[in-house]
Amino acid sequence: MEGQTQQEQASPTVLERVRDSFDHQGLMTHLGARLAHIGCGRVHIVLPARPEVTQQHGYVHAGATSAIADSAGGYAALTLADEDSEVLTVEYKINLLAPAVGDHLEAIGIVLKPGRTLTVCQLEVYGVRADGERKLVAHGQQTLIRVKRPVE
Repeated sequence: MEGQTQQEQASPTVLERVRDSFDHQGLMTHLGARLAHIGCGRVHIVLPARPEVTQQHGYVHAGATSAIADSAGGYAALTLADEDSEVLTVEYKINLLAPAVGDHLEAIGIVLKPGRTLTVCQLEVYGVRADGERKLVAHGQQTLIRVKRPVE
């Protein structure tokens, strides 16, 4: 889906809801990840490559790669959920296709099939170099469940 045009940006209400939720994710903050695009059924998360997120050979760790993929898919699903709902990952599978190298990683979550209860997303992670060269380093699929939003 790399060459596919990005879908339109989500509504201001959805943008605020996704940004607020993302800001409350301790792991994304800890990793240094940030939201790069919020569209209807499509979210991009960027993770700068730095020593704190690498494994022993200097590649971005599979755990960090998988975490941003999982969050990108979750937030893509959340863009299509009603205001009284949240989403939780039920399962995901990710294939690590190449060492995760580059200036940063970009995870893209894309809703393939939204549902009343379950939503299925495609997950892609690219290693992006400073010159803009992109390489697919991980690909996966995710299933999420819609749950009632907890009362705050």
